[in-house]
Amino acid sequence: MKKTILTLLAAMTLLLSSCFSTGLGTTSNTNPTGSILSTVLGSVLSNVLFGGMTFDQSSLLGSWNYSAPSAAFTTEQALTKAGGAATIANIASSLANNYSNIGINRNNTSFSFLDGNKFSAKVNGIPFSGTYTYNPQNGEISLKTATETIKGNVTKTEKGMGLMFDSVQMANILQKEGKVNNTAAVQAVSKLAKSADGARVGFELTK
Repeated sequence: MKKTILTLLAAMTLLLSSCFSTGLGTTSNTNPTGSILSTVLGSVLSNVLFGGMTFDQSSLLGSWNYSAPSAAFTTEQALTKAGGAATIANIASSLANNYSNIGINRNNTSFSFLDGNKFSAKVNGIPFSGTYTYNPQNGEISLKTATETIKGNVTKTEKGMGLMFDSVQMANILQKEGKVNNTAAVQAVSKLAKSADGARVGFELTK
């Protein structure tokens, strides 16, 4: 992770030097250095699960509402092999279309993590609840409902939290818990999680 950030900083320095040498650095459309740094680091933190930043148990607590599709890879190596941030952007764009077809929005999809390792959630307006276990060391989370255990990953994003799953677990979230009957959209979402080794898909959540 440290090596990746240092590499990005070096690349960013060259980019900024190029911009200023051509006069582009003085235009009103150029981001300040701090803004560029935030964007680059935010991309690293949100696109990588193992090796990215996670929450401690207390920071996970609270109510989180869906704000956007979220995609990530299990490791930096998997992300690089798949094509980097451009691949993440393509997956997220496809997720947005399928979520729209399903009807997922901020008002009908949310997750609340409570004291005592209890959780309650709504996906596509359908409520479900149970208990959860969470490992803050790697962001792994297991949601145990009355009928199944769904395993996923949590990572910090620039705006909040990414809650993501592999293809099988994501299909369970949508069909078994969310009662989504748009089979084609569910299959399309599941396929996105299979599109590259180590890919995970899900929701970006904000408080």
